[in-house]
Amino acid sequence: MIASPQPSLSPEAYLQMEENSPVKHEYIDGEAYAMAGASDPHVTIAGNLFALLRSHVRGTGCRVYIADMKARLEALNRFYYPDILVTCDPHDQENTTYKCFPKLIVEVLSDSTEAFDRGDKFADYQTLDSLQEYVLISTKRQRVECFRRNEAGLWVLQSYTAQQNFRLESINFEGAIADLYEDVTFAIA
Repeated sequence: MIASPQPSLSPEAYLQMEENSPVKHEYIDGEAYAMAGASDPHVTIAGNLFALLRSHVRGTGCRVYIADMKARLEALNRFYYPDILVTCDPHDQENTTYKCFPKLIVEVLSDSTEAFDRGDKFADYQTLDSLQEYVLISTKRQRVECFRRNEAGLWVLQSYTAQQNFRLESINFEGAIADLYEDVTFAIA
C-alpha cells in the first residue's frame, strides 16, 4: 500500500490553526514548521531593540512589532515570525494577525536558525517590495549587520561592532550598540 501524501495546508487553514496553537509555526508552501524557544541573550536583545524602536516611531504612523507578529509573503506562500518588524503602510492596519508591507525586518541570530536567516529566509524577504532594510543581530558578540536595498535594487551590507552606534536608515534611527546589548551575558567559548 502506498501512503497518500498529506494534503497541503491552505494559508487560511494555517492562520486558523495558528490562532489556537500553543506553539508558533512558520508556514512555507502549505507546510507548518514549529518554532523552537529562544535563549536569554536572544530575548534580551529583541526586547532592548523593541523598546528603543517603540519610542522612536511613536507618533509617526509607523508600528513596531516583536516576535509574535507574522510577516506574510503572499507571492511565495509563506508566513514568518521575524523578531522585530516595522511597518509604516496604512494597509497593514487592516489585518491584526499578519503584516504584508514591512519596511524593516530584524532577526536575532540563533545557532539553530542562523543559516536559514542568512540564506533562504533573506532571499524570501527580498521579494517584499516594501522592505528597505534587513538586519541580523549576533547573540555571540556585539555585531549588527544591516542589509539595505539601494536605488538599483541591490542589497548592500553595513556592519557595526562594539563601541559604535548602529543606524537603521529605513526609519531614520541611530542607537548605541551598548544599549542594544544591555544586560546580555555572552556564553564563554
